[in-house]
Amino acid sequence: MRRVLRTAGVVAGLLALTLSATASWAHDPNSPEGKEEFRRIMENYEPAWRAADQVSTLAATACSGGMAGTYPCRNVDLLSVLPLGSIGGGNGNSMWGWTDSSTGKEYIIFGRTTGASFVDVSVPTAPVYLGNLPSYNGTSSSWRDVKVYANHAFIGADSISSHGMQVFDLTRLRGVTTPQTFTADARYTGFGNSHTLAVNEQTGFIYAVGTNTCSGGVHMVNVQNPKSPVNAGCVSNDGYVHENQCVVYHGPDTAYSGREICFNYNTDTLTIVDVTNKAAPVQLSRTTYSGVGYTHQGWLTEDHSRLLMDDELDSDLPGTKTFIWNVSDLNAPVNTGVYTSPTIQATDHNLYIIGDKAYQASYRAGLRIFDISGIAQNNLQEIAYFDIYPAANNTGFNGAWNVYPFFASGTIAISGIEQGLVLVKHNPVVEPPTTTVWSDTFETATGWTVNPNGTDTATSGVWERGDPEATTSSGTKQVGTTVSGTNDLVTGRLAGSSAGTYDLDGGVSSIRSPAVTLPGSGALKVSLSWYLAHGNNASSADYFRVSIVHNGGTTQLFQQTAGATDRDGAWATGTWDISAYAGQSVRILITAADASGASLVEAGVDDVKITQQ
Repeated sequence: MRRVLRTAGVVAGLLALTLSATASWAHDPNSPEGKEEFRRIMENYEPAWRAADQVSTLAATACSGGMAGTYPCRNVDLLSVLPLGSIGGGNGNSMWGWTDSSTGKEYIIFGRTTGASFVDVSVPTAPVYLGNLPSYNGTSSSWRDVKVYANHAFIGADSISSHGMQVFDLTRLRGVTTPQTFTADARYTGFGNSHTLAVNEQTGFIYAVGTNTCSGGVHMVNVQNPKSPVNAGCVSNDGYVHENQCVVYHGPDTAYSGREICFNYNTDTLTIVDVTNKAAPVQLSRTTYSGVGYTHQGWLTEDHSRLLMDDELDSDLPGTKTFIWNVSDLNAPVNTGVYTSPTIQATDHNLYIIGDKAYQASYRAGLRIFDISGIAQNNLQEIAYFDIYPAANNTGFNGAWNVYPFFASGTIAISGIEQGLVLVKHNPVVEPPTTTVWSDTFETATGWTVNPNGTDTATSGVWERGDPEATTSSGTKQVGTTVSGTNDLVTGRLAGSSAGTYDLDGGVSSIRSPAVTLPGSGALKVSLSWYLAHGNNASSADYFRVSIVHNGGTTQLFQQTAGATDRDGAWATGTWDISAYAGQSVRILITAADASGASLVEAGVDDVKITQQ
């Protein structure tokens, strides 16, 4: 698809800059061969950003005043750090956890370039390194993945054609007190390299993806007898898969209740497959989304109705993005919204969901924790973080590769590429209650003013309140559904005979809220839902902007610029701090511009709110 082609260009450009290399695209990026080629480019792209080791070794340190020692934090305390040099060396990558049901002890199996380390984290302030399982045949890889089933660890590695999947009996760790060099109990050779592994503990199957088999798709392995894995089949029709999650489905789509369903992340789509019959898997849906860069990984809510997804290469957009999906209909999942971080621009990587919390590894921004209790309304709130890479919060591949939040003790493990194993604990603080100062859902006229300064230049598609009509041009441009109710603010609500009939044209259009008197104290924030859509004839001169008009003038809070790529309309949310204007009378100013000529540009706004905490 065109967005994949855009991503290919971005990656090729970065390679030219950082690796003095160029990407030669011999395949259609939508084909299995093209997806595999894209993955190989990623193998060069990621390490190029990695810096020298950055680690601060501290004893247990509470998060106070936004810091735990040298680490920025919010509501997360540091328990301990084990630098890479103390657990086998090399660079860190993925990891997984194991709880010994006989002893209650907790362990981390930590992936490194040259092997997997075993760490007893039962006393998280004093973790104990127990030893190393070397990579098969002394090989090395930046990509190693671990999953656990029935007291056994299963370990795969990418870029090593002979590695296969190592199997290690974790009960061998009982009684170990000094570091050992371990050997595998078994090795599965049905594939050589693998990018990641997923496990369904209910059924006893491993799902390896990105292998040298199954066109890079899902290679299914029966591990019910852990030391004797058996090839169970392939899911290959959609080509290369980067990550996946496979579950016995118990969500709202009753047609598939009790079926084993895999949610695959296929570089540019969410692809859902019924794998109940391993000999004849059935693809239920294949769905792309607006803003696609490189579909990476995601996780289901516990009721299987929603899903959060990370895109690893959407960093051309402002703010770290987390995509929200409604998967209540497995044949027709819908990307309902996007959470946009108001504070960081880091690349997000892996996330997991427990109850109403999501735990995300965001590379240079470390661990981020979200309250997802409002996910059905596309409402996520960041409530805590622990940043293991204090040097920066921008895009790049340093810092937190993975997080493991599933220990009953509450210990959260973070695997740092340069840092090693970082153990932390979420220490939630009771926040002051949030009250709504002012809000507008646009169901009634409340006094917004179009062209308030008399300087707008747009000739059509100016801002108006109303019931929007959907338009399409190589995908949705004007979104025909609002976030709530019937009306929103939109740049020309009518569809007309084509997408370009009533879109924004000719320059700038602005609309300003009525005056709102802010309280004199507290944490004040403004939030809203928005989208900017455009065709590939747009440019960076086209934009969507949110500003606040206050006693001292006008201050820009947010801006999204367009570009010469096609971008479909999809609702996103944003929140910005306006505490600096406490006690003042303020107005919210929304501006959109088609300033690059006759390009296709649409924008929308809904559910504006100002809160005090």
